[in-house]
Amino acid sequence: MSQVDNRQRGGGRTNTSKNEDKRNTQGTSRRTSQSYRQGSNQLRRGKKRRRGPQYDITKVLLGIIIAVISVIGVMAAVKLVGSGKAKDTEVISSTQESQLKKDVKVDDVSITGMSREEARDAIEKKYQWQINITYKDDEYKFKNLLDKKVDALLEEIYTKDPKESYTLSLDGMEEDVKAEVKAIAEKWDVQAKNGSISGFDKKTGEFTYAGEQNGVVIDQDKLTADVLAQLKTKNFQAVIPASGKEVAPKITEAQAKKLYKTIGTYGTTTTSNSDRNKNIELASNALDGLILKPGEEFSFNKATGERSSAKGYRPAGAYLNGVLVEEPGGGVCQVSSTLYNAVVFSGLTTTERHAHSYEPSYVTPGEDAMVSFGGPDMKFVNSSSSSIAIRASFSKQKLKISIVGIPILEDGITYSMSSKKTAELDAPAPIYEEDQTLQPNEQKIVKAETKGSRWVTNLVKKKDGVVTSDEFFHNSTYRGKPATIKRNTSGVVVPGTNPADTGNPTGSQNPGEATASHGNEVPVTPAATEGQQEKPTAPETQPTKAQGPSDNGGDASSATENIVPPNPMN
Repeated sequence: MSQVDNRQRGGGRTNTSKNEDKRNTQGTSRRTSQSYRQGSNQLRRGKKRRRGPQYDITKVLLGIIIAVISVIGVMAAVKLVGSGKAKDTEVISSTQESQLKKDVKVDDVSITGMSREEARDAIEKKYQWQINITYKDDEYKFKNLLDKKVDALLEEIYTKDPKESYTLSLDGMEEDVKAEVKAIAEKWDVQAKNGSISGFDKKTGEFTYAGEQNGVVIDQDKLTADVLAQLKTKNFQAVIPASGKEVAPKITEAQAKKLYKTIGTYGTTTTSNSDRNKNIELASNALDGLILKPGEEFSFNKATGERSSAKGYRPAGAYLNGVLVEEPGGGVCQVSSTLYNAVVFSGLTTTERHAHSYEPSYVTPGEDAMVSFGGPDMKFVNSSSSSIAIRASFSKQKLKISIVGIPILEDGITYSMSSKKTAELDAPAPIYEEDQTLQPNEQKIVKAETKGSRWVTNLVKKKDGVVTSDEFFHNSTYRGKPATIKRNTSGVVVPGTNPADTGNPTGSQNPGEATASHGNEVPVTPAATEGQQEKPTAPETQPTKAQGPSDNGGDASSATENIVPPNPMN
């Protein structure tokens, strides 16, 4: 072969090689590009595979939640359906049980195939309750007593194996009939009225009297028997007349005039304070001739009204928060305390009583009754069967109050009060006054202190002068008063201008203060007795303190008791 041919063939190979190289290069490039794309795809798939678990967990959780909700819904639906079926079954069962398949009669009423309610309606239709009781022109519908009997009979029929025939029995209704007859009698009974005092003429000082009146009492025994007789025959539409008996009063007017007398009285002595005495006179005049009907309650504050200047009451000593002040109506507490004793002695029932803040001087401590308009009051009830009256008189510093009525207590029976001090309370701290006429460090007692005290009061009952009972009635607590002491702490002595000023070491009070301490008392504040100490003077077994509001705001150590004493009639 020639060289040309060889070159040509060689050149051919060269071109072929180039083409192959080009193809190889392109293939490599494609493979590289494909590898890159595959790598990128793998990278993306790798990333997706890394996010895959999170996506799967969310789906799982969501699926679980949906599944739980579905289960709950299915369970609720099953329960609801089951409940409905159960209720339906119960209703059907109840209906089947309540309906009688046997032939059953109550008296001549057939209740076969009926429910209990249907049976009730059938029996009540047969026996319609319309029993009425009449008295004169009045009528009263007797309470339906048949319902209980019908219910009891149906209970027996529908809960047990029923018999073919039953009788509606009305045995054992006596007590129910008696109770209803009693209620009817209370509607028509009229209490007889005794002859009694009805008014008082202050000009003549004499009482007027009201005549007696007959009463009416329904004959309950007869009415009960008549009703039971109708029930026995099952006549439930009967009209039964009631009969009343006239009842004469126990006391005629003529007898009352002889029977009325003073059943309780008490007197006290006042001071020479003219303003205070005027107030006592006005209050006693307001009470004189006042009449209370049986069961009526007396109120001192209501009877006298407000003790004001407009009514003529004058300013007189009273305590305001422990300080002596001039107060219109001061002194009227002596009237209420005097009345209180008369009420207790008469045998009437006291419903409200308060002790003073300080020991009284005109009655024994523990036997007083403080009043203040708009606050503490003195009250009692006419617990007798006839009207009573109050008589009050005041003259020459003598106050006397009596209860007039028909005796409440039996002949020979009397009531009184007995009070004893059970404890002594320290007086408040002294009040010091500067007096430069005294020597330095010298002290002069102008007014001695007054100790506070605690008292127990018993109600004493006697028969012909012999004690038959001595029982606790109430407790009372009184505050002490501070001493007033003059002294000179300035170090400067000024010649005295009143040589007669020697003080009052005995602690006695001047008339003005003595009267003021028991005036129309104004409530005290707790601060006034701080620091008081109790010193027992009686045996350790002291009476228990009765509970009640304090002296309109007083503290525990000086509080007065709002006592409602026991009824002396008991």
